[in-house]
Amino acid sequence: MSNSKANLCEENYFNTFYLEHVEAVNNFAFYKCGDQAAALDLVQDAFAKIWENCSKIDVSKSKTYLFTTVNNLFLNTVRHAKVVLNYAKETPYIDKTNLSPEYILEEDEFKQKLQNVIANLSDEQREVFLLNRIEDKKYREIASLLNISQKTVEKRMSAALKVLREKIDGVKI
Repeated sequence: MSNSKANLCEENYFNTFYLEHVEAVNNFAFYKCGDQAAALDLVQDAFAKIWENCSKIDVSKSKTYLFTTVNNLFLNTVRHAKVVLNYAKETPYIDKTNLSPEYILEEDEFKQKLQNVIANLSDEQREVFLLNRIEDKKYREIASLLNISQKTVEKRMSAALKVLREKIDGVKI
């Protein structure tokens, strides 16, 4: 898809763009929200936004725009969930899991912190990290999939893990 005259508003090009990126962005969305149906909703909404704004998007940045859009849509759902949570705090809390509210809140805060750190990795680092840690792909499989050397995969993974360790205290990855 390196055609410099390509245009996201052309249906054939958009369809190709969709097919090339739907699986990776769906995996990214699933990692963000942990729910396949919600991930699919985020992905479809993101592609719809791209189609609606196709004339405004630089084709060379369309993949980044896609992942950023999914991330922003996810953050909007998190903000909404926080509003709901704040409302729920006003009502009596019934602990059905036998876990303290503090533990649940700490766990949620850690997950959010981890998601934010992963979201702020470079595209290359995030892609390698998610393929390895979420999809359980071996470095050689990732290298083949991304058409890069295994050494490059190792360097990107090492850099991603370094960032994660620095940004999240006490995390064992």
